Amino acid sequence: MSSNRSFAQLLLLSLYLPLPAVAASAPAEDLFKQGSQAYIAGGFEQSALLFREAAASAPASGLLHNLGNAEWQCGRAGPAIFAWERAQWLDPFDPNTRANLRLARKAAQLEAPDLAWYEICSTWLPVNAWAWLACLSFWLAVAMVMLPGLRRWRKADWHQGLAAGGFAIFLLTIPALAGVHSRSKLGIILAKETALRLTPTHEAQILTRLPGGETARLERERGPYLYIRTSAAAGWVERAQLGLIAGS
Repeated sequence: MSSNRSFAQLLLLSLYLPLPAVAASAPAEDLFKQGSQAYIAGGFEQSALLFREAAASAPASGLLHNLGNAEWQCGRAGPAIFAWERAQWLDPFDPNTRANLRLARKAAQLEAPDLAWYEICSTWLPVNAWAWLACLSFWLAVAMVMLPGLRRWRKADWHQGLAAGGFAIFLLTIPALAGVHSRSKLGIILAKETALRLTPTHEAQILTRLPGGETARLERERGPYLYIRTSAAAGWVERAQLGLIAGS
């Protein structure tokens, strides 16, 4: 496993350069530049801290991608996979982030999340794009149905064609929107050996211990505890031990 980890680290480092561009506010951009310089100099702890501060104020896919690289170089698989998953949530088209996740999970012997078909569909576009596409297609269809009568236009075949196309696209976005909502409940276990408890109390029986980077699905909340389900078990963890990829 150690040889796989070292090999993956070399690949991840090669994928890191050049630095992805980040659109952010001035303070976040300054932190990003400082974090990039620290990373190139080998100061991975400082780099992770700076990227984390920048991401807290202005999260962006490129910034989160580099945060994941820094966390991985520090030996923190959970926070690294969490950062990359957040980057992929914002930009599902980045091949570097996708490759990093695949290599990191292979090195840590973790499985990729098991997604339903409609959740897979929702990954084909950035999450915000589905809502815009649904809104635009719906109102285009409504406009093509209503405007000819309201404006006293002569109905043409292209009016009906646009209306039918708009409604068709709108209906096709519904499963993807459901997938976005469902995937927003996915999270990543952050710490190594995270205790999965039978009940939401600190004294509860420990069912198992989860590795950092494990994917879990949030089902319900109670105070400072979250009830989650992984591919192999279900139980309660402390709220701070799970990072939701969609953000808090």
